[in-house]
Amino acid sequence: MNAIVESGKKAAGRRGGEIGAAAIRDALRAHGEATVVLATGASQFELVDVLAHEPDIAWNRVTAFHLDEYIGLPPTHPASFRRYLWERFHRRLPVPLRAFHYLDGEADPAAECRRVGDLIRRARVDVAFVGIGENGHLAFNDPPADFDTDDPYLDVALDEACRRQQLGEGWFPTLEDVPRRAISMSIRQILAAHAIVCTAPERRKAAAVHRTVEGPVTPDVPASILQRHPNVTLILDRGSASALASPT
Repeated sequence: MNAIVESGKKAAGRRGGEIGAAAIRDALRAHGEATVVLATGASQFELVDVLAHEPDIAWNRVTAFHLDEYIGLPPTHPASFRRYLWERFHRRLPVPLRAFHYLDGEADPAAECRRVGDLIRRARVDVAFVGIGENGHLAFNDPPADFDTDDPYLDVALDEACRRQQLGEGWFPTLEDVPRRAISMSIRQILAAHAIVCTAPERRKAAAVHRTVEGPVTPDVPASILQRHPNVTLILDRGSASALASPT
C-alpha cells in the first residue's frame, strides 16, 4: 500500500478526494467512461465534498455504485447512506451522473443483493473509495469476514463493535437504534476495483490501521486484505498513523 500521512482529518479527506478525482480523470481519458464505488461515514466527509466540487470531471460519463447500506432504514433517516450520498455528493454535482446505483435498504435484502450485484458484475470498476472501521471492517464486512465469496453484495450481520462505532459517531441516539444487519459490498468485489482509495483518519482508528498495514492478512482484520491489492492508496492522519512502526 502507498501510505500518505496528513496533519489531520480534514487534510486527509481533501487529499483522498484529490487522488480519487485524478484516478477518475485517468479512467475517463483511457476508456471514455468511468465507474466508481462510493463510501460514507465520518471519514469520507471532506473527500466527497472535494469530489462533488471537481469542475473538470465529465460526471455525465461516470457511473456510481453504493458501498453499503443499513437494512430496514428509510432514506429519510439521518443515518441513511442513501441520504448521505444524495445530500453530500450526488445533488451537488454540476451535471447529472450517467447513473447512480443506490442500495435500497428497505427492499428484500436477497433480491437487492442480486439486483445490484448483476449490475456491478457487468462493470469495470475504476476507483473504489473505502475506509477502515475501528474493528478493522472493510465496508460492512465485520470480522471474521468472508474472503472467498464471489457474490458482489452480501446481507451481513453487524457486530457490537461496529454498531458502537456508529453510535459513537452520532448517527443514532442509542445502541438499540443501530440496525443489526446491512447490505455490504463483498471483499472480493472491493478488490476487483482497478484502484482503491482508502481514507482512515483519527486516533480511534490507530489500532485497526496498525493491524491492517503491519499485521498478517486475516479475516479477523478484514481491511488487511488490502495488502494484496496492487493499487491501494491509504490516506491517514497523525492520529490514525500513530501506532505504525514506520509511519510514512
